[in-house]
Amino acid sequence: MKVAVVGAGAIGAYVGAALHRGGAEVHLIARGPHLAAMRRDGVRVISPRGDFTARPAATDDPHEVGPVDYVLLGLKAHSYAAAGPLIRPLLHQDTAVIAAQNGIPWWYFHGLPGPHTGRRIDSVDPGGAVSATLPPARAIGCVVYAATEIESPGVVRHLEGTRFSIGEPDLTISRRCLHFSEAMRAGGLKCPVEPDLRNDIWIKLLGNISFNPISALARATMAQICRHPDTRSLVESMMRETLAVAGAVGCHPKISVERRIAGAERVGEHKTSTLQDLEKGKPLELDVLLAAVVELAALTATPVPTLRAVHALADLLAQTSETRSAA
Repeated sequence: MKVAVVGAGAIGAYVGAALHRGGAEVHLIARGPHLAAMRRDGVRVISPRGDFTARPAATDDPHEVGPVDYVLLGLKAHSYAAAGPLIRPLLHQDTAVIAAQNGIPWWYFHGLPGPHTGRRIDSVDPGGAVSATLPPARAIGCVVYAATEIESPGVVRHLEGTRFSIGEPDLTISRRCLHFSEAMRAGGLKCPVEPDLRNDIWIKLLGNISFNPISALARATMAQICRHPDTRSLVESMMRETLAVAGAVGCHPKISVERRIAGAERVGEHKTSTLQDLEKGKPLELDVLLAAVVELAALTATPVPTLRAVHALADLLAQTSETRSAA
């Protein structure tokens, strides 16, 4: 099996190192000091499950890699539309693209029976730009339940979790999913193939859609948000509205809002990825987390007043932070 990891950051390099350790041919595509360190010393993983070093190939030029069986996307979702030059050299007729992203994916209605089958969600696929780069027929969904961070160039600290759930948009259990799952397990990771990955998407989204924008707006950790009575109540309202939207598009995940909030509180003084991006002056990944759900609410005439209010504030924050970064 030949795999290219496009955007070999904290998650991408961790998965790439594990796949390489399991025997797959892995090519990491990255840039800057992180790439230089991986070329020189390999990927060093520091983990409570045991440290290890893997030495997959690493480059900034996908033409050096050529066509592969699987492309694993470690990029932020807002980068997908412009990623064509990185991805096209890696594709052959049957290459699958595995998007390890948060939030609502561009392929959400691809192959899904029902009144919205094939519909494009403009918030995550504006003008069809993402679908043009990443045709939905190539897509394998992936929900990440692992936490990692780049401690220094070439060094990835694995904090917790090893599960990467995958699934086909059309609800089938495909050979390509099973083959990739086997390679992930050989590398020491959990990779269940789900008959309907959308359940996992919505369950994880419950936390991202609420804690991520609030943490950026309030500059607060997850525990701080949970300890403040009013923001805790705000999170609960956002989660319940999100579940209503999920139900309106035919997905009914079995999850307790109270348990979901309690789990987030146990994470402690953790800064969400959105708050970390804000502090680093990076673009905020809010379209797939929040705007897409507001768009689906409008599509299904589902009332979401709390989501709309938080989206308005978070969208303005994203615009003003980008202006400051560009100045």
